[in-house]
Amino acid sequence: MNENFATKRLQRSETDRFLTGVCGGIAAYTGVDSTIIRIVFVVLALLGMAGIPIYVLAWLLMPAESERRSLLEQIIRNFQGKSSEN
Repeated sequence: MNENFATKRLQRSETDRFLTGVCGGIAAYTGVDSTIIRIVFVVLALLGMAGIPIYVLAWLLMPAESERRSLLEQIIRNFQGKSSEN
């Protein structure tokens, strides 16, 4: 088994980004050009708007390269911390 594959994580790119780095992160993980990933999302968005919720979900679930936790996990942890203060 390739050692790089074993440690590879799906995460948002901080260098190959247009909006949030989702497509750049998917491209780095799969080895596909990020432009192709972006085109797929645009086509999905135009054909029934499926691309937009998938993109938003990926943005919430994929951590950034410099982060250990996803955005959704950070939001949940912040909410739990604030609700325990009350």
